[in-house]
Amino acid sequence: MLEYAAGVLTRWERPDFMTTRKEMLEKARQALGYHGAADLKRASRSLDSLPPLGPVLPPVAPSELVEKFEDELQKLAGIAHRAASIADLEQTLKDVLSKSEVGPVVLSRNALLSQLKLPEKLAAWGRDCLIWPSDENVSEKSLADFRRRCFEAQVGITGVEFALAESGTLVLTSDTEGSQLASLAPPIHVALYRRAQVVESLEEVLARLPPLRKPTQLAGRSVVFITGPSRTADIEQISIRGVHGPKYLYAVLVEDSCLP
Repeated sequence: MLEYAAGVLTRWERPDFMTTRKEMLEKARQALGYHGAADLKRASRSLDSLPPLGPVLPPVAPSELVEKFEDELQKLAGIAHRAASIADLEQTLKDVLSKSEVGPVVLSRNALLSQLKLPEKLAAWGRDCLIWPSDENVSEKSLADFRRRCFEAQVGITGVEFALAESGTLVLTSDTEGSQLASLAPPIHVALYRRAQVVESLEEVLARLPPLRKPTQLAGRSVVFITGPSRTADIEQISIRGVHGPKYLYAVLVEDSCLP
């Protein structure tokens, strides 16, 4: 190594405990038992001989996907409902609303909510509601107003992109929902889903996510995975629900018989 002494560049020997990079790497190779290319080839062949990993979790039959999703959701303190008729759906929503304080309800722009005429039903039940604006009506003012109302709302109602059976997870995208705040800010989140949206594995979700639409000036693309109500634990690992998101999560299966 080099140093300056009295303004003159001099050389001094490094102490025995100091090693060069080459020596350090050689010691690491020796410790790992690697001595050259032959060892690397043998390691590669041993990896090739391993059997395929295969599914991590046992497969779920298509006829059991909804039951599996509901079981996993309820393990996480989520609440599962099924609506076999429009009357069932209306009664479920009324029961949820009766558990909340009087306050506004925010809706995502998912087409299923409009198809079920939820804005009209909520108005008839005397609940003030606000729905995420369509692309044609998006403006800075409408976005700001919706965000503000989400934090004032007692209930947020959305659709989903998928319901993931293996973990009881709801998958929402901003493509179909608009703002994700309707599912994240109110203390109660109600998610409506269809049988065709229940999938078995995360790999299937990732493979089936729709392609990214060209974003508008004000809206991009986000995907949210919701697994149960919000949970937070302090340093003593005492779990508290609802600190950083909804305290209650309802997942409601909307059967075909509910649709007009």
